[in-house]
Amino acid sequence: MELVDTVKGRDGVLHDTIEVLRPFRRDGQPITPETDLTKDLNLDSLAVMDLMMALEERFDVSIPLNVVPELRTVADLADKISAIKGES
Repeated sequence: MELVDTVKGRDGVLHDTIEVLRPFRRDGQPITPETDLTKDLNLDSLAVMDLMMALEERFDVSIPLNVVPELRTVADLADKISAIKGES
């Protein structure tokens, strides 16, 4: 895999993660890589579970629940998904 493919892959995961997050946004605010999942999106535990299920379905991965508290931003989430996809 070339560097260009890796970058495109990461950008693609980030783009798709933002798309999955759109229904969870508040007040139509834009979602960026720096968007804080709890502060900006105000996700409660049920919404987090819904989000994880949507992401797992979209990316065909299993996101371990023990890593969820480590994920602060959209970029963190996309990076974790990229890492999981790379392991499979």
